[in-house]
Amino acid sequence: MAPTSDELLRNTDIAKIAEEGSRIYEKIKSKYEPGNKGRFLAIEVDSEDAFLGNTSAEALISAKEAYPSKVFYVIKIGYDVAETMARNFVYA
Repeated sequence: MAPTSDELLRNTDIAKIAEEGSRIYEKIKSKYEPGNKGRFLAIEVDSEDAFLGNTSAEALISAKEAYPSKVFYVIKIGYDVAETMARNFVYA
């Protein structure tokens, strides 16, 4: 049985996800900016796979289909992290 969202969050180093996700985004952002400004990326930090969506929920749905037991770093493309609500999400 897959872990619940609460279990995933309890067993995940959220600071590591945020740090690694930010690092990965900096590395790949030229692939997504400026053509996808305002869309969202959900990044799985172990594989460095990124999932694009028009909304954060859309990006997370795609990410969870590929990695059902992972926590993701989500960012709004083209915006400074301080300007967005980019954070780690778990889609239940």
